Amino acid sequence: MSEGSKGSSLAFGQVVIGPPGSGKTTYCHGMQEFMGRIGRKVTVVNLDPANEAMPYQCAVDIAELITLPDVMENLKLGPNGGLIYCMEYLEANFDWLQEKLAAFRGHYYLFDCPGQVELYTHHDALKNVFAQLAKWNFRLAAVHLVDSHYCTDPGKFISVLCTSLSTMLHVELPHVNILSKMDLIEQYGKLAFNLDYYTEVLDLSYLVDHLASDPFFRNYRRLNEKLVEVIEDYSLVSFVPLNVQDKESMRQVMQAVDKANGYSFGDQEHRSLEALMSAAVGADFHFTSTLAVQEKYVQSQDKAVEEEVMDL
Repeated sequence: MSEGSKGSSLAFGQVVIGPPGSGKTTYCHGMQEFMGRIGRKVTVVNLDPANEAMPYQCAVDIAELITLPDVMENLKLGPNGGLIYCMEYLEANFDWLQEKLAAFRGHYYLFDCPGQVELYTHHDALKNVFAQLAKWNFRLAAVHLVDSHYCTDPGKFISVLCTSLSTMLHVELPHVNILSKMDLIEQYGKLAFNLDYYTEVLDLSYLVDHLASDPFFRNYRRLNEKLVEVIEDYSLVSFVPLNVQDKESMRQVMQAVDKANGYSFGDQEHRSLEALMSAAVGADFHFTSTLAVQEKYVQSQDKAVEEEVMDL
C-alpha cells in the first residue's frame, strides 16, 4: 500500500459516518457479522477516539495512538475541540495508520468514525484522511447514518436533508445515506407521508405545506422553501432504510454500498449470500420487519386514494 504505487492491489471498504447516536458502531458490528457469514474477510477500524465499548472485533484501534479523555485532560479541551485535535493528530500520523492497515491486506474494511457532525461538514482533517486512503488504493464509499425518527418531525427532516447534502459535498466520496433504526421508527410518532416519500426525497413542497400547518413554522415558511430549493436543486439526497436485525435490509444496504465503491463479489460469496437469505429465520435476524413498515405506509396511502375516489 505504498503511496502512489499504481501496481498495488485495490482495497475496498466503507467509512461509516453520522451524528452521535445514529447507530454507527451497531452498524459496523452488524455488517461485520453479515459479511462474515457470506465469506467476506472484514476488518473493522475504529477511528473514534471516544469509542470505549466496541461490540465488534476491532482489528485497528485509534486508541493505540490517541484517546479523547487523554486529550481533554492534558490539553484542557472540551469534547468537540478534543475530537478535532484527535483527527488532526491522526492526519499528522499517517504512517501509523498505514502500518496498521498493511497487516490486513486483501480484507474488506469498515471504518467506524467519530460522531461530531462538524468533522463531515466543515473541518478537513477526516476528509484528508479519506483522501490519503484513496492514494493508498482504497476504494471507499461513505455510509452516512441518520436516525429514522427524524422522519416523524418535518422540521428536523429538512435539517437532516441539509446536513446530508453538506456532508456529501464536503467529504467528496461515493455516498450512501442510510435511515437507521427502522424497527423503532413508529415509537416516535406516525409518519405524515408514506416511507418512499422520505427515502426517495420526493416533492418537498408537500413537506413545507405540512410544516405551515404549525403556527410556529408558519412564520418561517420562506426560509423552509429556500432550504428545500437548495436540496432539490442538487438532487443528490436519497436514503436506504436499515434495520440491522433484518437480513433483507442488510443485503440491500450492502449491495448499495458495493455499487457505490465498485466492489464486485465472486461466485462463492454470491452462493453464500443466497444460502444465508434462504435460511430459516434465527434469533439474530428477522425477515421483512423493515419491509413491513414500508408496506404499511404504502397500503395506507393506497387506501386513502381509494377513499378519495369513492367520495368523488
